[in-house]
Amino acid sequence: MNETRWMRLMAALGIPAEIETFRAIDAAYSERHRHYHTSEHIEHCLREFDASASLAREPAEIELALWFHDAIHDPYKSDNEERSADWACTLLEKHGVDVARVDRVRGHILATRHAAPATTPDSQLLVDIDLSILGADEHAYAAFEVSVRREYRWVPSLLFRRKRAEILESFLARPRIYMTGPFHQRYEASARRNLAQAIAALRRT
Repeated sequence: MNETRWMRLMAALGIPAEIETFRAIDAAYSERHRHYHTSEHIEHCLREFDASASLAREPAEIELALWFHDAIHDPYKSDNEERSADWACTLLEKHGVDVARVDRVRGHILATRHAAPATTPDSQLLVDIDLSILGADEHAYAAFEVSVRREYRWVPSLLFRRKRAEILESFLARPRIYMTGPFHQRYEASARRNLAQAIAALRRT
């Protein structure tokens, strides 16, 4: 996790450096139970963001949401995004950031629940960034699936395979996985291929 980058982001948002928050986030992404939702995932997301920042209406809001979107990750709980959003918004509210901006950041983070396609342009960009792993090359995608399984290793195999297949099928059923033009062009075909292969493997008895 890059402290200098964090400080630039805080400056862009007009708030103090919040180095203690940075250290807390860094520690959170280093938790031993994490295998995919780690600092490497955030760094990957930030690289994707840097390459597509020209698409953003409020780039600082998207970047902050990327830093925080998996800050809370308890594989035994289902409210991780809500708690991550609360953390980010508490930071903003502490420094008197405009309510509309706080609400947008919350919406961006909650969009990473992936329960439905994002509806605002900046949330769509953030979600496309988060889902870019689905369109990665075959080896990177396979490593992603292994890491996710390790995070949920306590789930019985048959139950995990069924639930995981259902999640992947929900993405494959969408008319578009990626809502922004550049991500759709770059990743859509490979994501659909990766998902189809993964689902077939999970459904195989």
